[in-house]
Amino acid sequence: MALPEMDTSVGHSFGLEMDGIVIKQISEVSGLKMEQDVIELKQNTADGKYVIKKLPGRPKPADVTLTRGLTDDQNFEKWAKEAQFGRMNTARKGGAIIVYDFENNPIKRYKLHNAWPKSLEIGTLKAGDNSVLIEKLVITCEQIEVE
Repeated sequence: MALPEMDTSVGHSFGLEMDGIVIKQISEVSGLKMEQDVIELKQNTADGKYVIKKLPGRPKPADVTLTRGLTDDQNFEKWAKEAQFGRMNTARKGGAIIVYDFENNPIKRYKLHNAWPKSLEIGTLKAGDNSVLIEKLVITCEQIEVE
């Protein structure tokens, strides 16, 4: 039986879930990437030709950047402080970036294993500016898994 055709997803609604806390006010997520090293094996074949074989190496999870408008929610700051002061037993968390459909049903999860905040940046403060003040949280993790 063939699988039914599916519409592609629109990346308009997503959120972060860490230890049961869901934050949906995120405006941008970047860096969701699964990558691995490439090992080059250089050798000669039986007939004397030089070939290079490419083999899969170690996985290299990327840093994920979350951007949202500045609010009075302190979750990003509290989490960043845990890592800043070396309390890694509480700073390392498991969680996921969740993509939702138009009816707010989760359609894809990008699980982050042993994630912790690498940096927290507040947008530029400029007198007379009327743009939204943002904060960026960069999360590093040991593995990204798609569900």
